[in-house]
Amino acid sequence: MVSSFWGALSGGGLGLALGGPLGALIGAVAGHVLIDREGAPFGPAPRELVFTTGLVALAAKMARSDGVVTRDEIAAFRRIVIVPPDQQARIESLFDLAKHTSAGFEAYATQIAEAFRDEPALLEDVLDGLFLIAAADGAIHQDEHAYLRDVATIFGITEAGFARIEARHMRRPDDPYLVLGATREMNDAALKQHYRKLVAQTHPDREIARGLPEEAVTIATRRLAAINAAWDTIEAERGLAAKSLAAKNLATKRPREPA
Repeated sequence: MVSSFWGALSGGGLGLALGGPLGALIGAVAGHVLIDREGAPFGPAPRELVFTTGLVALAAKMARSDGVVTRDEIAAFRRIVIVPPDQQARIESLFDLAKHTSAGFEAYATQIAEAFRDEPALLEDVLDGLFLIAAADGAIHQDEHAYLRDVATIFGITEAGFARIEARHMRRPDDPYLVLGATREMNDAALKQHYRKLVAQTHPDREIARGLPEEAVTIATRRLAAINAAWDTIEAERGLAAKSLAAKNLATKRPREPA
């Protein structure tokens, strides 16, 4: 789990392994000034390190975008970015440093996009985490929304994809269908099949099996809750539970064919 990395921040090894602006950020927290560069001398950096460091850096830049960090946003950040209590000061130092670095959020987002270009689901996880933090105080402010859209663009997330992610955190008339990435034109059977496939793809157990950090599992858990809530709304709206019960009753009452 990525939590174990924070205890090693007293050395520059993690920064050297990561490279780029994120590596420079870790190196500065560790007390070493690293030269921002392309690539890393020790092969690809562990993806859990890229994921959490990137999430922290982008969250910090988002906090700067609207100029206000609320207690709710701080609480949400701590629920998502999980570190041992004795390392809390280090993660806060990383957050504060990222807020004030000369590197813009574009540099951090670009490095994350390149690291996960073959795993777009991880890019969606990062954006989902940022949405969770932004929405923690009950509203996503205009500057935060513009920032999230810019990050999504750098990640290569389409307008439709952004709308689907956004719908998990902002109420809209079509909210349940947007959350599922579905349409009202889908029939009941197709919609149910789509929902079950989505649950299988986004279940937290899948993140655990892939060896992803606790942060990714937390985000997946919250995403699954939003998906299930959307399905409950659609199920009630379409009367799917009643239809299913009626179908079962009909099947039990149907006369058997003579032997």
